[in-house]
Amino acid sequence: MFDRDRWQEIFEAIGKNKLRTFLSGFTVALGILIFTVLLGMGNGLLNSFLSSFVDDAQNIIFISSGNTSKAYKGFQENRKIQFKNEDFEFIKSNYIGKVEFATPRVYRNSQAKYKKESGSYSIRAVNQDHQYLEKTIMMKGRYINEADVKERTKNIVIGRLVEKDLFKNESALGKMLDVDGIPYKIVGVFQDSGGDNEERIIYIPFTTVQLLFGNNDHINQINLSYNMAMSSEQAIAFADQIKDDLKEKFKVAPDDQSAIRVRSFAEDIKETMVILGGIYLVIFVVGIGTLISGVIGIGNIMTFSIKERTKELGIRKALGASPKSIIAMVLQESVLITSVAGYVGLLLGIFALKLIGNNLEKFFILNPKVDTGVIMVATITLILAGLLAGYIPARRAARIKPIIALRDE
Repeated sequence: MFDRDRWQEIFEAIGKNKLRTFLSGFTVALGILIFTVLLGMGNGLLNSFLSSFVDDAQNIIFISSGNTSKAYKGFQENRKIQFKNEDFEFIKSNYIGKVEFATPRVYRNSQAKYKKESGSYSIRAVNQDHQYLEKTIMMKGRYINEADVKERTKNIVIGRLVEKDLFKNESALGKMLDVDGIPYKIVGVFQDSGGDNEERIIYIPFTTVQLLFGNNDHINQINLSYNMAMSSEQAIAFADQIKDDLKEKFKVAPDDQSAIRVRSFAEDIKETMVILGGIYLVIFVVGIGTLISGVIGIGNIMTFSIKERTKELGIRKALGASPKSIIAMVLQESVLITSVAGYVGLLLGIFALKLIGNNLEKFFILNPKVDTGVIMVATITLILAGLLAGYIPARRAARIKPIIALRDE
């Protein structure tokens, strides 16, 4: 392989067929370029999908209610389903061992005021488990705890941007914040990787909100995380079980899709992976198809090259060159053309993805790139493609008979 004379002969052969070599190499480079860019785009879609879960636990299940879409067991159509504290307790007590964390949610839009500064913010009334479900990161102080929920305290936790909006350069920790005319003590300030909207939220104990705003036990939503020991199929089945049990509890028709809605990240991930799997399949088909056309082109150029060098190869065999050495020379030339052209395409593809960056984020393509594993696979693929492209011409060259070759003009 490191024979200087052989390499010199290979480069001389390539130099005699510059146009054919360029065109064949161009096809391979284009194929790898297209494959790299498409694969990077596919990874960008995957990154965009995964980023939507970055601020939530990936084993979370959302349970919400609506109105019934059909009459059932004596109850009329369009009946409102209202979750209450007893339904939250029903979830916690019925699925012991299957549920890790669980919290009710009560939503409210409120006006918050500190001194001369004020603003409208979303209120999420929750319990202590919500911190783990939302993956909330505490910057200052603490989160809502069990005592806050039991005692219905007026302790609240505010987002980083709420502090920035209302308190400017002051620390909000320990200060009093007026929310809809009621003073609350700020016991913590949090940050959230979900973005600005998630950091302009105020968390209040759900029992406090129920008491102060309505004096009831109504809940808008129930969130929980399932045991991570479950497989994705078991998690999806668990979500379906919760839906069926709640439909039975509220006397909702089994095929009513609007009254009780249960969404599991496991199901979202499964559906998205099916779509991404189809996209990746198309990418591989396109990439392999283009690569095959390049391999055929290189095979053709090697065939032409051998035909033009028939006399030379005959002389080699007459002087004692073995068929094995001729095959090795042809294969080496083929692998060289394929590998160099392929890596040019790969580098161009990586460069194109870097130029694209996050400019296509509005099309749900985030940080498109190919990983090291793909580059290693590409290396092996290019070598194998080069061997495949040169094998048939190499065998043909090895079978040339010296006497016939010497007569060739």
